[in-house]
Amino acid sequence: MKFKIDTKEKIVVFCPEEPALDANLSAELISTLDSLPELETRNLILDLTFVEKYDPSTAQVILTVYQNIYDKGRSCALTGVNNALTKELKTEGGDMLNIAPTLAEAIDLVMMEELERELLDGLD
Repeated sequence: MKFKIDTKEKIVVFCPEEPALDANLSAELISTLDSLPELETRNLILDLTFVEKYDPSTAQVILTVYQNIYDKGRSCALTGVNNALTKELKTEGGDMLNIAPTLAEAIDLVMMEELERELLDGLD
């Protein structure tokens, strides 16, 4: 799988550079993200700008990645998602997903959640 990673202080932007995410590439996406050392301490933005086609398993794979990040106490946002996949993700995942139309907005969403966690941890 071809992909681009942009590592920032508190965020990793992961952008698959494949036009289609089929079952094999979807499985590879999970294993690649699980093995990224950068994600041990950072939030994830999954930029799907280049993904034009997907198969039925793709939405579930994205939701799995998304939930894995939240289970580790970090945040995740999606950007660049085409309309059909957005609809399927919302059907499968409900309103729990952070889907932003632009990368800048996805970064804002993730940073707001990060700040919220820091403030709530400071109250304990």
